[in-house]
Amino acid sequence: MNYRHSYHAGNFADVFKHVVMLELLHSLRQKESGFYYLETHAGRGCYDLSSVEAEKSKEYLTGIARVMTEPHPPSAMNTYLSVIKQLNPSSQIKRYPGSPYLARALLRPQDRMVLCELQTDEANALRHLFRQDKQISIHHQEGYLGLRAFIPPRERRGLVMIDPPYEKHDDMTQMAKRLADALTRWETGIYAIWYPIKDKQHRVRLHRDITDRIQRPLLAIDFCILPDDVPTFLNGCGMLIINPPWQMERTLTPTLAWLWHTLSVNQQGYYRLSSLT
Repeated sequence: MNYRHSYHAGNFADVFKHVVMLELLHSLRQKESGFYYLETHAGRGCYDLSSVEAEKSKEYLTGIARVMTEPHPPSAMNTYLSVIKQLNPSSQIKRYPGSPYLARALLRPQDRMVLCELQTDEANALRHLFRQDKQISIHHQEGYLGLRAFIPPRERRGLVMIDPPYEKHDDMTQMAKRLADALTRWETGIYAIWYPIKDKQHRVRLHRDITDRIQRPLLAIDFCILPDDVPTFLNGCGMLIINPPWQMERTLTPTLAWLWHTLSVNQQGYYRLSSLT
C-alpha cells in the first residue's frame, strides 16, 4: 500500500469526516451503557503538520487552518475544535488529530476502542500514542480482516469507521460484500464509510451496490468543494452511514452548511444529505 495520510492530514476531507464521526459518537453517548468503536484503517492517530509530507502538499491550509480562523463556528463543532486547540496551545496549527485521537476524547470508562492499521510505521506510531491505555487495543493487520475478526463485539451499540485508501480498482465493489457480511453478525451497530468523490459515477455505483445488498436504514452525506465532474481531482467526499442515529439529518445539516460555506472554493460544489432505500 502506497498511500500516506500525512500528505493530506487536516484537509477539507478530514474536517468533514471528523465532524460527522464525532456527531455519531455523541449520539452513542446519550445512553449510559458502554459503546464499541472499531476503526479499520486507523493511520497513526496524530499528524505533524510541519512534516516534510504535510508541507509538501499544504492541504491543511485550505482545511483545518481555514476553519480555525472563522468566527462563530456551530456549537456542534465544540468537541472537535477543543481537541485541536489542546493539541496546539499556540495560535499556530502544528498538529492535527486523526480519527482515533478524536474518538478517544469521547470515550467514557465504560467504552472501548479497537484500531487496525496495516502499515508498520503507522501502527507503531499508534501504539506509542496510546501506550498503556487499557481502553484501546491496536492490531497491526489489514483493516478488512479486522472487520471480520472483531465483529460482533460484546456491546450491542457502537460505531465502525471505515476509511480505506481506495488504491484497488474494485475497492468500492468489495465494500458492499464486506458490509453485508458484517451486518449479518452485528446488525445493531452503526457503520460509517468514507468515500472520495472524483467521478460522480463511482459514488453512484457505490450507493447502488450497497443498497442492493443491505436492507437497513442508510444515510448518504456528500460534501463537494468543487463541481463533481473532474475525475482526476478530489472534488469532494462523502460518508455513507448504515443505521444512522435518529434525526441525524436535522442535527447535522446546519453544521455542514457552515462547513461548506467555509471550505468550498468560491462557493462551488454542494453538500447534500439523502436517505437511501
